[in-house]
Amino acid sequence: MQRIIPIRASSLAELFDCPARWEAKNLLGMRMPSSGAARLGTAIHAGTAAFDQARLEGNPITPDDTAGEFVKSLHDTDEEVDWDDASPKDAERIGLALHTRYCAQIAPHQDYVAVELTCDRMEITDLGIALTGTTDRVRRTTSGELGIADLKSGARAVGSDGAVATAGHGPQMGVYEILAQHAIGKPITAPAQIIGLQTGKTATSQRIGTGEISGAREALVGDESSPGLLQHAARLVHSGSFYGNPKSVLCSGKYCPRHPSCKFKG
Repeated sequence: MQRIIPIRASSLAELFDCPARWEAKNLLGMRMPSSGAARLGTAIHAGTAAFDQARLEGNPITPDDTAGEFVKSLHDTDEEVDWDDASPKDAERIGLALHTRYCAQIAPHQDYVAVELTCDRMEITDLGIALTGTTDRVRRTTSGELGIADLKSGARAVGSDGAVATAGHGPQMGVYEILAQHAIGKPITAPAQIIGLQTGKTATSQRIGTGEISGAREALVGDESSPGLLQHAARLVHSGSFYGNPKSVLCSGKYCPRHPSCKFKG
């Protein structure tokens, strides 16, 4: 019987970017310091989720009330964080500003039906993989359709023209759509929504906005003549050939387990 290998939705892009790095993190249990940007993103998710969950439960609270969840998540961690040129103080300032803007400018216009929806492991036995993941939000559009919404923070999340960066997120969003539909038992038919939060150092560069991805699932499932991304992912993880990608922007001495100076730890 073929072994079932779990693939987290959030790791799918990394699997294709550098299989060696994906194997180290997801199969070998190796760890490396979290980047400051990743820690900031995790904290923003914690604060905004607390705000949205309170509204969903009919007990709305203020952004200041949930800012504590952001601060706690940012600082209260046993995880090693590599802040590089940034600092926890700067990250707190930027994150609190974005948290406040999200609560005031994005959340009031959203109709969420689920917040931080943890989806049951979904096995695809013929491919020998199991999809797992937590969907940031499930939203209801004005037309009554259900769709997912995913928060993305980073230095390039929103352009100077206000356009939210959606390129490259399609496969992950497609998996989230499949998992969310499986979890709630209702069709997910609305375009996937990306909520971008630009982690700029100045107030003018701390932009927020929303963008959409239509047909996110289309590239995931193919056929014998034209395999989809899930078929390619299954072949990668079962082949045992987890090659490194020297052209990956993350495959440097800091992030690549095949590099002698990498920071991965067993």
